[in-house]
Amino acid sequence: MRSFLATSAIALGLTACATQAPTPAEKPASPAAAAPAAKKAPQCWNGDAGAFQDVGTQATISGVVVTCEKTSDGKNAQWMGKKH
Repeated sequence: MRSFLATSAIALGLTACATQAPTPAEKPASPAAAAPAAKKAPQCWNGDAGAFQDVGTQATISGVVVTCEKTSDGKNAQWMGKKH
């Protein structure tokens, strides 16, 4: 009886998967809609706040005041301490 139920369940599952029609890919309404999204400005991750912070934002991490600054290549950002 168990093997019959298991076989029936497998057959039913395979049949359900086989009968689903794939959905057609949606086409963009206009060429402007197909344009790639604008790149976002670099940001720093603030684990205390649980969010990304914009360049220029100041925060205190472990008692040290840091500022979110762009890296030398301008593609990323990182937390930098006060320069002496």
